[in-house]
Amino acid sequence: MYTLYIGNKNYSSWSLRPWLVLTELGLPFDERLQPFDDGGSWQKFRAFSPTGLVPCLVDGELTVWESLAIVEYLAERHAGVWQQDAAARSWSRSAAAEMHAGFSALRNNCPMTVGLRIRLHEIAPDLQHDLNRLAELWQQGLDRFGGPFLAGVAFTAVDAFFAPVAFRVQTFNLPLPQSAAAYVSRLLDLDGMGKWTTDALAETWREPSHEAEIAALGEIVEDRRER
Repeated sequence: MYTLYIGNKNYSSWSLRPWLVLTELGLPFDERLQPFDDGGSWQKFRAFSPTGLVPCLVDGELTVWESLAIVEYLAERHAGVWQQDAAARSWSRSAAAEMHAGFSALRNNCPMTVGLRIRLHEIAPDLQHDLNRLAELWQQGLDRFGGPFLAGVAFTAVDAFFAPVAFRVQTFNLPLPQSAAAYVSRLLDLDGMGKWTTDALAETWREPSHEAEIAALGEIVEDRRER
């Protein structure tokens, strides 16, 4: 059985991606959640991850790190991770890689925090640029492959790569066109996203630097996490 090491569900967008692929495809795995320590997680995480980062997948004697590499490893072994159709699969890999490497304004201005609702001080131009690109990219996939997911009728890995964006949109009430907002709702309605949310809200760990960063970005209007 696979072992997937992840960080706090409230914060860890990178952990969510392979976790959601495994969960939505019904692939059995052992979840190992390792809470972040404020500024001191690296050495602790090095016990299982070569980079000292999460997520990290262990399969027997093999260790696979980085969310995109983990998903590709799973795709070599299980049907349904990517679309079978070559055009949909190639588009999906390109879109997932773009998300993996880009959208820095979205990451910096809207860190993932599942349990909070925040009113941003402003939508900066670089953040709006990222939101425009997201809407454009999602519409391209939905139009080309027919929806309701980005590469067709079924959830695949490309949707998992944008799942943390759905949480960010919800947390910060980010403005999106109707079609993009509807896609966000479809992601949030997934059983796996509901399970992740429930677990995230139940967490009592708080990383002070992360909390301070979030508080500086806007007004916290609601905290749904357990105290």
